[in-house]
Amino acid sequence: MSVSASTLRTNEKGIHYYVGLPTTRPSMLASIFRQLCPRCRSGRIFRSSVYWGFPKMNDRCPACGLNFDREPGYFLGAMYISYGLALAVIFGFGAVLWVLTGLRLDKIAIWAVVLFLPFAPMLTFMSRVLWIYLDQTIDPETR
Repeated sequence: MSVSASTLRTNEKGIHYYVGLPTTRPSMLASIFRQLCPRCRSGRIFRSSVYWGFPKMNDRCPACGLNFDREPGYFLGAMYISYGLALAVIFGFGAVLWVLTGLRLDKIAIWAVVLFLPFAPMLTFMSRVLWIYLDQTIDPETR
């Protein structure tokens, strides 16, 4: 456990305690949802959150310098992740609509796609984050 944001002190009885909260490295899942760098898990991949609007992506991690865009066409693989996530979300919406409404399959498919459309930009950016994490797991960039 890192104690960079805390101070270790000792009281008069010789008991050690921290002033402030000890900082720990966030889990991989938490880092993915918070769009943090896969190497240091403290620098942000996007300049603003993917959940609100269309953020610009940092070229490098502001904390450790990891190059997020390694080569031209690097994010082509993220398109496949985005496609898979989109199908899963549309299928999920369709299953919920089928259970709740009992509509015909063609109407369920149309409504599932319509309900998915507001989530498309967020899934596109999250697929980039997942692609960076997958790439760093398989072929990590050295410092």
